[in-house]
Amino acid sequence: MSIGMDRAVLITGASTGIGAACALHLDRLGFLVFAGVRKTQDGVALQQRGSNRLSHLLLDVTDADSIQKAKEFVEGKVGEAGLFGLINNAGIAVVGPLEAVPIEDLRRQLEVNVIGQVAVTQAFLPLIRQAHGRIVNMGSIAGRSTMPLMGPYAASKFALEAITDALRLEVQQWDIHVTIVEPGAIATPIWDKSGRDAADLEAATPAELRTLYGDVIAGVRKVVGEAAERAISPDVVAKVVEQALTAFRPKTRYLVGTDAKIRALMVKFLPDRVSDRLLRWVLKLPH
Repeated sequence: MSIGMDRAVLITGASTGIGAACALHLDRLGFLVFAGVRKTQDGVALQQRGSNRLSHLLLDVTDADSIQKAKEFVEGKVGEAGLFGLINNAGIAVVGPLEAVPIEDLRRQLEVNVIGQVAVTQAFLPLIRQAHGRIVNMGSIAGRSTMPLMGPYAASKFALEAITDALRLEVQQWDIHVTIVEPGAIATPIWDKSGRDAADLEAATPAELRTLYGDVIAGVRKVVGEAAERAISPDVVAKVVEQALTAFRPKTRYLVGTDAKIRALMVKFLPDRVSDRLLRWVLKLPH
């Protein structure tokens, strides 16, 4: 018998990367997968890689009408059985010196990675309650520990940690488990896109600021590039999501990747000033 047993799950941001890996992995396990995508062609391409249980739906987590239509679609498919799993995976990464990041970009970072997650959760919680289901939020080790230039992205993931903790306590009365997954470096397109966006931001930044932060940008780029070479497959994250959905008593947090585990230990045991000195040395930051 399949692990999923046709239990329904919704995954946001399923076009590529971790979301697509989760959709295909859970589909193989027998779950009834609803893959939220922003473009029809991405959904069709994903369906072609899965079974006939996998279906896509258009879902923009920043659009209330889109969320409502997605809810109505899922509700019509699952009926009284409800929704067993919600994987809040949609996200973007805005990077750059905080002094230079356009405020509208910062707002979008929080709108997608924080407000959007709550909006989707609010919409689908009644269906999850029906199934005594589970919610899995896709966080990041950046939600525990940040680096220079990562302030906007890390802020969104720090916020998601707090939202996860609050929600876990609020819905436990209905036997709903809430988990956050905290990956380190994962080989996904989000960083390619954020790299292009960062280059665009740098090009639009006044020359004075580019000069002031030039050494910081160079140091972070080098370390991020090295981390990208060691990045692990999103399939590893998908298997952790499986654990969060199927374990009798799932963990409240799952760290994924050696780098994530090391950074978590640094946060736990090193004083801030010591951690700062270590990062300055690794990134060769001016001081």
